[in-house]
Amino acid sequence: MEEDSIECVTSSDGIDEDEIQALHHHPHLNNIHHHPQFSSSAATKAIQQNFTNQNGVVIHPSTSVHELLECPVCTNSMYPPIHQCHNGHTLCSTCKVRVHNRCPTCRQELGDIRCLALEKVAESLELPCKYCSLGCPEIFPYYSKLKHEAICNFRPYNCPYAGSECSVLGDIPYLVAHLRDDHKVDMHTGCTFNHRYVKSNPREVENATWMLTVFNCYGQYFCLHFEAFQLGMAPVYMAFLRFMGDEMEARNFSYSLEVGGNGRKLIWEGTPRSIRDSHRKVRDSHDGLIIQRNMALFFSGGDRKELKLRVTGRIWKEQQNPDNGACIPNLCS
Repeated sequence: MEEDSIECVTSSDGIDEDEIQALHHHPHLNNIHHHPQFSSSAATKAIQQNFTNQNGVVIHPSTSVHELLECPVCTNSMYPPIHQCHNGHTLCSTCKVRVHNRCPTCRQELGDIRCLALEKVAESLELPCKYCSLGCPEIFPYYSKLKHEAICNFRPYNCPYAGSECSVLGDIPYLVAHLRDDHKVDMHTGCTFNHRYVKSNPREVENATWMLTVFNCYGQYFCLHFEAFQLGMAPVYMAFLRFMGDEMEARNFSYSLEVGGNGRKLIWEGTPRSIRDSHRKVRDSHDGLIIQRNMALFFSGGDRKELKLRVTGRIWKEQQNPDNGACIPNLCS
């Protein structure tokens, strides 16, 4: 069986550096990795220190209260409705179903008793965001905390690698090292790229046919995706860029992609999507350069039996015009 050939070349340009989630925590939070400056001891100290609310009242997080609000089955924080058995043992509504309505502590039937006192206690609590060790300074009422944490700008990122269901979470420096060392992703410096894709049998299109390259420019990291997939009944090729950071930061950049051959050319220009948006979400939104197979074969020339595509591109930073606030492109030299 013939093997596909993939080549990615970077041309230097002189720029070297320059949803609410479920009531329980993310199932992969144990896989969070942070930049070395964010150690587990730092997180512990941040939780143990005193916090001051907007009224200037010093808050001393109480370990005993936290333990009372911890579900004995899943060990996550409990939110209304909080259930209890006749002996006073409590658990969360999700785990009440899991244990078939029987108390996991004393084995008594649970019924539909609510622990209103504990729910009232929870209402009075103000707690720091769980990402305080990553820099979030916010303090929230107990029942508002999860809503904030679902959209907190300091929350870790999912690994942007699309070739497997990678569950690793972390900050950007950690994920860059993870992509390089664990996924063996090609790393390049510069804001222009020259991507060559060769496939011996272009009529075999699978969703797993893809590649990822990471670029470092303007002091930021970008993921270039290129893949083949079925769009309805038609096989297509698609290239798109994702920014390793939040959406607001991504809007500071633009990029262009170009593919062509035989005197024809397709050009795409847009704003990179944040890696907060999953790879599949970006792909299914068609937010990138899409090449129909017939056109791709036409670009390849020859007998149209082998796919030979060259995708070139450029990333630039948008600058604010101080006169009218409009964005103007900061072109690479």
